[in-house]
Amino acid sequence: MIVRQTFHQQIAQNKRRSWLLLAVITAVLIVFGYVIGVAWTGDPGGGLVFIPAALALSGALSAAAWFRGDSAVLAASRARQVSEDDAPQVMNVLRELTLSAGIPMPRVFIIDDSAPNAFATGRDPEHASVAITTGLLDKLDREELQGVMAHELSHVRNYDIRFSLLVGVMVGSVALIADMFLRVTWLSGMTGGRRSRSSNASGGGLAAVMMIVAIVLAIVAPIFGRMVQLAVSREREYLADASSVELTRNPAGLERALVKMAADREPLEVANRATQHLYVVNPVKKLDESSRGMFSTHPAIMDRVNRLRQLTGQPPLEPGALAQLADLN
Repeated sequence: MIVRQTFHQQIAQNKRRSWLLLAVITAVLIVFGYVIGVAWTGDPGGGLVFIPAALALSGALSAAAWFRGDSAVLAASRARQVSEDDAPQVMNVLRELTLSAGIPMPRVFIIDDSAPNAFATGRDPEHASVAITTGLLDKLDREELQGVMAHELSHVRNYDIRFSLLVGVMVGSVALIADMFLRVTWLSGMTGGRRSRSSNASGGGLAAVMMIVAIVLAIVAPIFGRMVQLAVSREREYLADASSVELTRNPAGLERALVKMAADREPLEVANRATQHLYVVNPVKKLDESSRGMFSTHPAIMDRVNRLRQLTGQPPLEPGALAQLADLN
């Protein structure tokens, strides 16, 4: 039985999942910081000192991402800002859609690459940017371009861009702390912790156990954080697709655009693991082919197309209907 949800229900559900994700990652940071503290001091009270240190590091990185994260992403993507004269069709489409969405006009950037793709970034609708590849402009018609731009503006309107910046930094903080801990532990041979441990046997035994736990967490925690982040990210892609239809009243445009972009096998040269989740479809084709299920940054194209059809009451497509994309499903 097909369960239908309204746009507001989907938005509310994604917000709940987002807050849950933030809570989970914060809890991981706290536990991780505490375990490392106990492992290095041999004292349960000593672990409490490391908790604020871990949170402070995450807070500092989050502040940097808040004010400069979008600029860093755009610079890494080699995107150049354009004006009305440089890209009149894109500007015209975006002006129509921003009026419909009730948000300010974002800054517009072009990436000189023939692979068709696009992404949005920023911390809120007032500080948003949209980047589009030249390949997208060359290979999509106006209806398909509208669908993609509406998808990106939906990320802006739904504050997905803020979520991507902050959660990406928090997951990165867990990975950074884990990497620092493993490097220091490896270089010191765990002698640094022994020097500061209590001389009594119980303190040394506790520190040894916590050191093992800390090493296990250092390996597992970044992977766990990334898996949870990607799961919520995939749901936000579904919602942005649905919101695109709300703005354009034309699901066919986005459906065709998704199929065209997925069928294009050319990788986007400036994309990498750190930025691939921002794009409409996974721009790193080799990574896309080797990353499925829980490690995938994007839902399968067939699933996205069928959800769009479900929103408009159309029956889902059978697998054979997209036989030309069989290698992508």
